[in-house]
Amino acid sequence: MTPADPPTAAAAVAATAAGPGSATAKLGLAAILGSTFFALVAHFMLSPLLLLRMKGADVSSTVAGLFAAAGWLGIFVMTPFASAVSHRLGPRVAMWVASAAVSASAVGFAFTQDLRVWFGLNFVSGLAMALRWVLTEALIAEFCPPHQRGRYVGFFQTLVSSTFIAGPAALVWVGPDNPYTLWIVMGLSLFGLAWTALIPPIPVAHDVHTATTGWRGLAQALWAYPIIMLAGLIGGFFETGVTGILPLYGLELGLSPAHAALLVSASGIGGVAIMLPAGMVADQFKDRARGRQVLMVGCAATMLLATCTMPWVAGTVWLAWPLVFLWGGAGGTLYTLAMIDIGAREKGITLVNSTAVLVLAYTLGGLLASGLSGALLDWSPRLGFPAVLIAVALLGLVALLRAHGVRRP
Repeated sequence: MTPADPPTAAAAVAATAAGPGSATAKLGLAAILGSTFFALVAHFMLSPLLLLRMKGADVSSTVAGLFAAAGWLGIFVMTPFASAVSHRLGPRVAMWVASAAVSASAVGFAFTQDLRVWFGLNFVSGLAMALRWVLTEALIAEFCPPHQRGRYVGFFQTLVSSTFIAGPAALVWVGPDNPYTLWIVMGLSLFGLAWTALIPPIPVAHDVHTATTGWRGLAQALWAYPIIMLAGLIGGFFETGVTGILPLYGLELGLSPAHAALLVSASGIGGVAIMLPAGMVADQFKDRARGRQVLMVGCAATMLLATCTMPWVAGTVWLAWPLVFLWGGAGGTLYTLAMIDIGAREKGITLVNSTAVLVLAYTLGGLLASGLSGALLDWSPRLGFPAVLIAVALLGLVALLRAHGVRRP
């Protein structure tokens, strides 16, 4: 008989009554879920709004793509230091600081039309989002009961995907040209910040004096889980990187600005429909590590098959909707399974290190997709753009298939 994943206690709360399933852990989960929902609804209203306003001002798709990439660059720059910042400030205070910085950046967009300032604000927002992202996912993994980790992480990622729907849908409802839209975004972001005040005190992690932080800790995590990190990169490329550029893709296909923004919602619907069931299925395998591997391969294969339909989308525009649905569902589920795998194997500061590397890989995927896609849409929307996406999906599938027969401890 092959054993399931070794049980892990919530490291940040293991020394107290605040273990998984306790009232304190439940309060922590509720606070993280609530703050994340409102912060991301604001983000997914703001991102397509800014892109559409840039296009309305005759900014090229290349520059718009680089603007989207600036946020990912901020995330990429900050992620390696998230563990050290969390260690220095404590995860609770670090969450407050990060959430406040994200809200302050959102406020800044309402007071200037200078494109250079917009790039700077997007970069700073990315820095803060990186810290918040790593801490959120590490604490979700810490607080949830080990035997239901797939269910809880799947629910969290489903909540995140629902913001892909709610944000753009709210933008369409309020109106991209409405002068109050940015103020609504600010209000939602500040409401998300308020939710972080409910996060309970978190005791010192058990490995605070033994775990390594900084670049050395990240290198150890990357060495331990290279294929899992590759899964995170491919997931980030398709779920968020390509999704961030979907309004531009929709405009290239001839969709109206409102319908182009709704392509982001179609991606979110894919995540909502698939992530939670996939997490629940992952909990049912006797050998959970092997089960997650099988599910990852299935996600990568789905992304490749869906991406291969891109050459026909330009002539049959309705195909864009199921294509985007599968990108969001398969890409998001791939990342979710990687997050479940890391949470099942690590705890404490080591878990934060491993989560940081996973976020770094996901961010690199998003950064590459955002940076390349705008230029590809300007250069060759019907040939070059699909060819690059097919190549990335194929790379992910081949790597996961090669790793499928290798059992990790």
